[in-house]
Amino acid sequence: MLRKSIFSVFFSFFTLSALFSQALYQQANDLIALLSPELQAKILFPFDDPERLSMNFVPMVRMGPSFREFDEKQKAAALLLLKSSLGTEGYRKASDIMRLESILYQLENNDMKMADGSLLRDPLNYHFCIFGVPDAEGRWGWRFEGHHISLSFVASRQAILSSTPSFFGSNPALVDMPGAVPTEALRQETAAGFRLVNSLTSDQLARARFSESAPPEIISGNARKAGPLEPTGIAFRELTAAQKELFLQLLNVYLANYQAGFSESFRSKLERAGLDNLSFAWAGSLAPGRGHYYRIQGPTLLIEYDNIQNKANHVHTVVRDLTNDFAEDLLQAHYHHSH
Repeated sequence: MLRKSIFSVFFSFFTLSALFSQALYQQANDLIALLSPELQAKILFPFDDPERLSMNFVPMVRMGPSFREFDEKQKAAALLLLKSSLGTEGYRKASDIMRLESILYQLENNDMKMADGSLLRDPLNYHFCIFGVPDAEGRWGWRFEGHHISLSFVASRQAILSSTPSFFGSNPALVDMPGAVPTEALRQETAAGFRLVNSLTSDQLARARFSESAPPEIISGNARKAGPLEPTGIAFRELTAAQKELFLQLLNVYLANYQAGFSESFRSKLERAGLDNLSFAWAGSLAPGRGHYYRIQGPTLLIEYDNIQNKANHVHTVVRDLTNDFAEDLLQAHYHHSH
Protein backbone atom coordinates (compact mmCIF):
# COMPACT_ATOMS: atom_id res chain seq x y z
CA MET A 1 0.00 0.00 0.00
CA LEU A 2 1.14 3.53 -0.74
CA ARG A 3 1.65 5.86 2.17
CA LYS A 4 -1.06 8.38 3.02
CA SER A 5 -1.82 10.54 0.00
CA ILE A 6 -1.06 14.24 -0.05
CA PHE A 7 -4.50 14.87 -1.42
CA SER A 8 -6.18 14.66 1.95
CA VAL A 9 -4.77 18.14 2.55
CA PHE A 10 -6.33 19.60 -0.60
CA PHE A 11 -9.56 20.22 1.23
CA SER A 12 -7.78 22.27 3.86
CA PHE A 13 -7.32 25.05 1.30
CA PHE A 14 -10.82 26.25 2.05
CA THR A 15 -9.63 27.10 5.55
CA LEU A 16 -6.52 28.80 4.16
CA SER A 17 -8.29 30.98 1.62
CA ALA A 18 -7.22 34.19 3.35
CA LEU A 19 -3.61 33.40 2.48
CA PHE A 20 -4.26 33.78 -1.25
CA SER A 21 -3.97 37.55 -0.82
CA GLN A 22 -0.31 37.06 0.03
CA ALA A 23 2.34 37.74 -2.58
CA LEU A 24 4.02 34.70 -4.06
CA TYR A 25 7.34 35.49 -2.38
CA GLN A 26 5.60 35.60 1.01
CA GLN A 27 4.11 32.16 0.39
CA ALA A 28 7.56 30.84 -0.53
CA ASN A 29 9.00 32.28 2.67
CA ASP A 30 6.13 30.82 4.70
CA LEU A 31 7.05 27.39 3.34
CA ILE A 32 10.75 27.89 4.08
CA ALA A 33 9.96 29.02 7.64
CA LEU A 34 8.04 25.80 8.31
CA LEU A 35 10.96 23.59 7.30
CA SER A 36 13.64 22.18 9.53
CA PRO A 37 17.23 23.34 8.91
CA GLU A 38 17.88 20.02 7.15
CA LEU A 39 14.96 20.51 4.75
CA GLN A 40 15.87 24.16 4.22
CA ALA A 41 19.33 23.05 3.15
CA LYS A 42 17.74 20.66 0.65
CA ILE A 43 15.23 23.11 -0.82
CA LEU A 44 17.37 26.26 -1.14
CA PHE A 45 19.76 26.86 -4.04
CA PRO A 46 21.56 29.95 -5.34
CA PHE A 47 19.66 31.56 -8.18
CA ASP A 48 22.52 30.91 -10.60
CA ASP A 49 22.86 27.23 -9.64
CA PRO A 50 22.88 25.07 -12.80
CA GLU A 51 20.13 22.97 -11.24
CA ARG A 52 17.67 25.78 -11.99
CA LEU A 53 18.10 25.14 -15.70
CA SER A 54 17.32 21.42 -15.61
CA MET A 55 14.05 19.78 -16.65
CA ASN A 56 13.13 16.11 -16.33
CA PHE A 57 9.77 14.39 -16.51
CA VAL A 58 10.62 10.70 -16.01
CA PRO A 59 10.85 8.81 -12.69
CA MET A 60 14.30 9.55 -11.26
CA VAL A 61 16.13 10.68 -8.12
CA ARG A 62 15.66 14.44 -7.90
CA MET A 63 17.06 17.38 -6.00
CA GLY A 64 14.96 19.13 -3.38
CA PRO A 65 12.66 17.68 -0.71
CA SER A 66 9.49 15.83 -1.71
CA PHE A 67 6.07 15.47 -0.14
CA ARG A 68 7.38 12.29 1.50
CA GLU A 69 9.53 14.51 3.77
CA PHE A 70 6.85 17.10 4.60
CA ASP A 71 4.45 17.07 7.51
CA GLU A 72 0.84 18.19 6.97
CA LYS A 73 1.50 21.91 7.50
CA GLN A 74 4.48 21.81 5.18
CA LYS A 75 2.49 19.96 2.53
CA ALA A 76 -0.30 22.53 2.74
CA ALA A 77 2.17 25.42 2.38
CA ALA A 78 3.90 23.74 -0.57
CA LEU A 79 0.59 23.07 -2.32
CA LEU A 80 -0.51 26.64 -1.70
CA LEU A 81 2.63 27.91 -3.45
CA LEU A 82 1.92 25.57 -6.36
CA LYS A 83 -1.73 26.60 -6.57
CA SER A 84 -0.87 30.30 -6.51
CA SER A 85 1.70 29.86 -9.28
CA LEU A 86 -0.76 28.20 -11.69
CA GLY A 87 -4.15 28.83 -13.20
CA THR A 88 -7.13 26.83 -12.00
CA GLU A 89 -6.76 24.36 -14.88
CA GLY A 90 -3.02 24.00 -14.38
CA TYR A 91 -3.48 23.15 -10.73
CA ARG A 92 -6.29 20.72 -11.52
CA LYS A 93 -4.10 18.93 -14.05
CA ALA A 94 -1.13 18.76 -11.67
CA SER A 95 -3.40 17.28 -8.99
CA ASP A 96 -4.86 14.69 -11.38
CA ILE A 97 -1.42 13.71 -12.68
CA MET A 98 -0.05 13.15 -9.17
CA ARG A 99 -3.05 10.95 -8.36
CA LEU A 100 -2.26 8.82 -11.40
CA GLU A 101 0.85 7.50 -9.67
CA SER A 102 -1.43 5.47 -7.41
CA ILE A 103 -3.25 4.13 -10.48
CA LEU A 104 0.06 3.13 -12.08
CA TYR A 105 1.09 1.42 -8.85
CA GLN A 106 -2.07 -0.70 -9.01
CA LEU A 107 -1.90 -1.40 -12.73
CA GLU A 108 1.75 -2.41 -12.70
CA ASN A 109 1.74 -4.12 -9.29
CA ASN A 110 5.25 -2.77 -9.06
CA ASP A 111 7.14 -2.31 -5.77
CA MET A 112 10.33 -1.25 -7.55
CA LYS A 113 12.31 1.38 -5.69
CA MET A 114 14.73 4.02 -6.91
CA ALA A 115 18.20 4.67 -5.58
CA ASP A 116 16.93 6.99 -2.83
CA GLY A 117 14.56 4.31 -1.53
CA SER A 118 11.36 5.90 -2.87
CA LEU A 119 8.82 3.87 -4.82
CA LEU A 120 8.93 4.18 -8.59
CA ARG A 121 5.18 4.96 -8.55
CA ASP A 122 4.42 7.23 -5.61
CA PRO A 123 2.11 10.30 -5.52
CA LEU A 124 4.32 11.71 -2.76
CA ASN A 125 7.43 11.69 -4.92
CA TYR A 126 7.17 15.29 -6.19
CA HIS A 127 9.96 17.70 -5.33
CA PHE A 128 10.36 21.42 -4.59
CA CYS A 129 13.43 23.58 -5.17
CA ILE A 130 13.68 27.34 -4.49
CA PHE A 131 16.37 29.37 -6.26
CA GLY A 132 17.59 32.66 -4.82
CA VAL A 133 15.96 34.64 -2.04
CA PRO A 134 12.19 35.21 -2.37
CA ASP A 135 11.54 38.91 -1.76
CA ALA A 136 9.53 41.83 -3.11
CA GLU A 137 12.22 43.36 -5.32
CA GLY A 138 14.82 40.78 -6.36
CA ARG A 139 14.53 37.90 -8.78
CA TRP A 140 14.07 34.38 -7.53
CA GLY A 141 12.70 31.14 -8.88
CA TRP A 142 11.30 27.77 -7.94
CA ARG A 143 10.58 24.39 -9.48
CA PHE A 144 8.02 21.67 -8.88
CA GLU A 145 8.90 18.35 -10.49
CA GLY A 146 8.20 14.63 -10.49
CA HIS A 147 6.97 11.96 -12.89
CA HIS A 148 5.04 13.67 -15.71
CA ILE A 149 5.28 17.16 -14.18
CA SER A 150 8.04 19.72 -14.58
CA LEU A 151 7.18 23.34 -13.80
CA SER A 152 9.76 26.13 -13.56
CA PHE A 153 9.00 29.66 -12.37
CA VAL A 154 10.98 32.90 -12.12
CA ALA A 155 9.53 35.92 -10.33
CA SER A 156 10.56 39.50 -9.66
CA ARG A 157 8.78 42.54 -8.24
CA GLN A 158 5.90 40.32 -7.15
CA ALA A 159 5.18 39.16 -10.72
CA ILE A 160 5.93 35.89 -12.48
CA LEU A 161 8.38 36.59 -15.31
CA SER A 162 8.58 33.05 -16.66
CA SER A 163 6.59 29.82 -16.24
CA THR A 164 8.37 27.82 -18.92
CA PRO A 165 9.45 25.22 -19.68
CA SER A 166 6.27 23.55 -18.46
CA PHE A 167 5.59 19.84 -18.92
CA PHE A 168 2.41 17.90 -18.16
CA GLY A 169 2.05 14.19 -18.95
CA SER A 170 -0.63 11.63 -18.26
CA ASN A 171 -0.40 7.84 -18.00
CA PRO A 172 -2.97 6.46 -18.40
CA ALA A 173 -4.29 9.32 -20.50
CA LEU A 174 -7.78 7.93 -19.90
CA VAL A 175 -8.39 6.01 -16.68
CA ASP A 176 -11.36 3.67 -17.06
CA MET A 177 -10.97 0.78 -14.67
CA PRO A 178 -13.14 -0.88 -11.99
CA GLY A 179 -13.02 0.97 -8.71
CA ALA A 180 -11.44 4.14 -10.13
CA VAL A 181 -13.12 7.42 -10.92
CA PRO A 182 -12.96 7.96 -14.73
CA THR A 183 -10.20 10.51 -15.24
CA GLU A 184 -8.65 12.15 -18.29
CA ALA A 185 -6.18 14.68 -16.96
CA LEU A 186 -5.32 16.17 -20.36
CA ARG A 187 -8.67 15.69 -22.05
CA GLN A 188 -8.83 19.21 -23.51
CA GLU A 189 -5.39 18.98 -25.09
CA THR A 190 -6.49 15.81 -26.90
CA ALA A 191 -10.02 16.84 -27.87
CA ALA A 192 -9.11 20.34 -29.08
CA GLY A 193 -6.27 18.97 -31.19
CA PHE A 194 -8.55 16.50 -32.94
CA ARG A 195 -11.19 19.19 -33.52
CA LEU A 196 -8.67 21.39 -35.28
CA VAL A 197 -6.98 18.74 -37.43
CA ASN A 198 -10.30 17.25 -38.52
CA SER A 199 -11.58 20.67 -39.57
CA LEU A 200 -8.89 20.92 -42.25
CA THR A 201 -9.63 20.38 -45.90
CA SER A 202 -7.62 17.75 -47.79
CA ASP A 203 -5.35 20.44 -49.23
CA GLN A 204 -4.82 22.01 -45.81
CA LEU A 205 -4.19 18.63 -44.20
CA ALA A 206 -1.53 17.89 -46.81
CA ARG A 207 0.35 20.97 -45.57
CA ALA A 208 -0.24 20.34 -41.89
CA ARG A 209 0.37 16.58 -41.66
CA PHE A 210 4.07 15.87 -42.02
CA SER A 211 3.97 12.13 -41.30
CA GLU A 212 1.43 9.31 -41.10
CA SER A 213 3.31 8.02 -38.05
CA ALA A 214 3.65 9.91 -34.78
CA PRO A 215 7.15 10.39 -33.33
CA PRO A 216 7.88 8.22 -30.27
CA GLU A 217 8.28 11.24 -27.99
CA ILE A 218 8.07 15.02 -27.92
CA ILE A 219 10.90 16.10 -30.20
CA SER A 220 12.31 18.84 -27.98
CA GLY A 221 12.77 16.34 -25.13
CA ASN A 222 14.23 17.90 -22.02
CA ALA A 223 16.75 20.06 -23.86
CA ARG A 224 18.07 23.01 -21.89
CA LYS A 225 17.25 25.30 -24.82
CA ALA A 226 14.58 24.43 -27.37
CA GLY A 227 14.56 25.68 -30.94
CA PRO A 228 11.95 25.79 -33.69
CA LEU A 229 11.19 22.48 -35.35
CA GLU A 230 10.55 21.54 -38.95
CA PRO A 231 8.29 21.21 -40.83
CA THR A 232 6.35 24.32 -39.95
CA GLY A 233 2.91 22.89 -40.85
CA ILE A 234 -0.01 25.08 -41.89
CA ALA A 235 0.13 28.76 -40.94
CA PHE A 236 -2.58 30.45 -38.89
CA ARG A 237 -3.15 32.93 -41.71
CA GLU A 238 -4.03 30.05 -44.07
CA LEU A 239 -7.00 28.97 -41.96
CA THR A 240 -10.63 29.97 -42.31
CA ALA A 241 -12.25 32.12 -39.63
CA ALA A 242 -13.87 29.04 -38.05
CA GLN A 243 -10.56 27.14 -38.11
CA LYS A 244 -8.74 30.10 -36.57
CA GLU A 245 -11.22 29.97 -33.71
CA LEU A 246 -10.44 26.27 -33.19
CA PHE A 247 -6.72 27.06 -33.32
CA LEU A 248 -7.10 29.74 -30.64
CA GLN A 249 -9.21 27.41 -28.51
CA LEU A 250 -6.37 24.88 -28.60
CA LEU A 251 -3.79 27.54 -27.79
CA ASN A 252 -5.91 28.77 -24.89
CA VAL A 253 -5.99 25.25 -23.40
CA TYR A 254 -2.26 25.65 -22.76
CA LEU A 255 -2.31 29.31 -21.73
CA ALA A 256 -5.04 28.57 -19.17
CA ASN A 257 -2.58 26.42 -17.23
CA TYR A 258 -0.72 29.54 -16.10
CA GLN A 259 -1.36 32.06 -13.36
CA ALA A 260 -3.59 34.81 -14.76
CA GLY A 261 -0.98 37.58 -14.83
CA PHE A 262 1.61 35.47 -16.58
CA SER A 263 -0.97 33.98 -18.95
CA GLU A 264 -1.93 37.45 -20.16
CA SER A 265 1.68 38.60 -20.56
CA PHE A 266 2.49 35.40 -22.49
CA ARG A 267 -0.56 35.94 -24.71
CA SER A 268 0.49 39.55 -25.37
CA LYS A 269 3.95 38.39 -26.33
CA LEU A 270 2.49 35.95 -28.87
CA GLU A 271 0.30 38.70 -30.31
CA ARG A 272 3.25 41.06 -30.64
CA ALA A 273 5.18 38.34 -32.49
CA GLY A 274 2.12 37.94 -34.75
CA LEU A 275 -0.53 35.25 -34.58
CA ASP A 276 -0.20 34.88 -38.35
CA ASN A 277 3.33 33.62 -37.72
CA LEU A 278 2.05 30.67 -35.69
CA SER A 279 1.63 27.30 -37.39
CA PHE A 280 0.04 23.93 -36.67
CA ALA A 281 1.63 20.60 -37.61
CA TRP A 282 0.26 17.07 -37.19
CA ALA A 283 1.58 13.52 -37.43
CA GLY A 284 -0.07 10.13 -37.06
CA SER A 285 -3.69 9.07 -36.71
CA LEU A 286 -6.61 11.45 -37.24
CA ALA A 287 -8.71 9.56 -34.67
CA PRO A 288 -8.14 8.51 -31.03
CA GLY A 289 -6.82 5.05 -30.25
CA ARG A 290 -3.72 5.18 -32.44
CA GLY A 291 -0.54 7.22 -32.13
CA HIS A 292 -0.85 10.93 -32.87
CA TYR A 293 1.19 14.09 -32.38
CA TYR A 294 0.83 17.80 -32.98
CA ARG A 295 2.68 21.01 -32.36
CA ILE A 296 2.06 24.73 -32.44
CA GLN A 297 5.05 26.90 -33.08
CA GLY A 298 6.04 30.42 -33.92
CA PRO A 299 8.91 32.88 -33.41
CA THR A 300 8.66 32.69 -29.62
CA LEU A 301 6.60 29.55 -28.96
CA LEU A 302 6.77 25.78 -29.20
CA ILE A 303 3.96 23.56 -27.93
CA GLU A 304 4.24 19.79 -28.41
CA TYR A 305 1.71 17.04 -27.74
CA ASP A 306 2.51 13.36 -28.25
CA ASN A 307 0.33 10.30 -27.57
CA ILE A 308 1.81 7.05 -28.83
CA GLN A 309 2.94 4.96 -25.85
CA ASN A 310 0.73 2.34 -24.17
CA LYS A 311 -1.47 1.95 -27.24
CA ALA A 312 -1.94 5.72 -27.54
CA ASN A 313 -3.10 6.10 -23.95
CA HIS A 314 -0.08 7.99 -22.62
CA VAL A 315 0.17 11.75 -23.29
CA HIS A 316 3.17 14.06 -23.07
CA THR A 317 2.81 17.82 -23.52
CA VAL A 318 5.31 20.65 -23.23
CA VAL A 319 5.31 24.42 -23.67
CA ARG A 320 8.57 26.19 -24.44
CA ASP A 321 9.14 29.92 -24.78
CA LEU A 322 11.84 29.91 -27.44
CA THR A 323 13.32 33.17 -26.17
CA ASN A 324 12.48 33.19 -22.47
CA ASP A 325 12.59 29.68 -20.99
CA PHE A 326 13.89 30.00 -17.42
CA ALA A 327 13.50 33.82 -17.89
CA GLU A 328 16.59 33.77 -20.09
CA ASP A 329 15.95 36.82 -22.27
CA LEU A 330 14.72 39.00 -19.41
CA LEU A 331 17.74 38.17 -17.29
CA GLN A 332 20.12 38.76 -20.18
CA ALA A 333 18.53 42.15 -20.75
CA HIS A 334 18.91 42.92 -17.03
CA TYR A 335 22.59 41.94 -17.00
CA HIS A 336 23.25 43.95 -20.18
CA HIS A 337 21.59 47.02 -18.67
CA SER A 338 23.38 46.61 -15.33
CA HIS A 339 26.83 46.28 -16.88
